[in-house]
Amino acid sequence: MADPTPVLDDLRAESDELDQLVAELSPERWTLPTPAPGWTVAHQIAHLAWTDHSSVLAVTDQKAFAREVEKALTAPGDFVDNGAREGAEKPPERLLADWRAGREALADALRAAPAGARFPWYGPPMSAASMATARLMETWAHGQDVADALGGTPAPTDRLRHIVRLGVRTRDFAFGVHGLPTPFEEFRVELRGPSGEMWTYGPEDATDRVTGSALDFCLLVTQRAHRADLALRAEGPDADRWLDIAQAFAGPPGSGRAPKGAVR
Repeated sequence: MADPTPVLDDLRAESDELDQLVAELSPERWTLPTPAPGWTVAHQIAHLAWTDHSSVLAVTDQKAFAREVEKALTAPGDFVDNGAREGAEKPPERLLADWRAGREALADALRAAPAGARFPWYGPPMSAASMATARLMETWAHGQDVADALGGTPAPTDRLRHIVRLGVRTRDFAFGVHGLPTPFEEFRVELRGPSGEMWTYGPEDATDRVTGSALDFCLLVTQRAHRADLALRAEGPDADRWLDIAQAFAGPPGSGRAPKGAVR
């Protein structure tokens, strides 16, 4: 039974880092376009605030969360964009305050959750640690989009370990959501973290292997960069296929990013 405290602490640090990036932006800079088509900096933060709100409902008021799921089912292709758009229409100071309050409420709810509890979600139910990990993954990924819009490159930290673990654990999901048979054997994954430590998963003698940097792997599984632009190596046909379809987030297959220099 995983203790959610370490990932909750890292989620707070990741959120605070992104908060510092946007806290002093002028209203004009909140409207800068990000790599996600149609999404500005404001849309990115509004999406995080919207998802935190949904997460709080899932943990504290499951009947209310069920109503949100019913709404989503009436517009499965639009409900995420609609939530981001509604939040992005708020004045920046209001949006920022709502995001801060929502993520604090979620942290409090997850810390108070009974050991072993599982909560409903738009995908499979999640434990407190799993929900915190998913929120960290999204915060980091959308933070990459914000930084790209603002012309910066965030320094990677060992908080990426949580995203790496999630990316490895969602291997079978990625195959399934693409309608592909799940590989029978585990893969060996060897990635070097930002501090230089080697993070390894799976049996040492596995036939299929993935090696490279943890940062590149995280960019891949969050679909923030195209595989062609990352220094990841696959050995074995199944591992090679995985790097083409990997995604650590729930929902249908993402469209991903085009290779640098490509024209869509």
